[in-house]
Amino acid sequence: MNIEKAILAVITTNRGKIAGGAPIFLCETKQELELIAANLEAIMDGIAHALSEELFIIVKH
Repeated sequence: MNIEKAILAVITTNRGKIAGGAPIFLCETKQELELIAANLEAIMDGIAHALSEELFIIVKH
């Protein structure tokens, strides 16, 4: 089985707006949020998408 589309990770600075089955990474600052998103994007071979200033997701297309 080959997964073609999926949310691989959620990265946020707002603990109150998240829940779910994907791995969740909590950050203290916007700078940390952007750094973690960029690193996870490369590590997971996915694409980072900013859904708001405090929420990124890493997806596999």
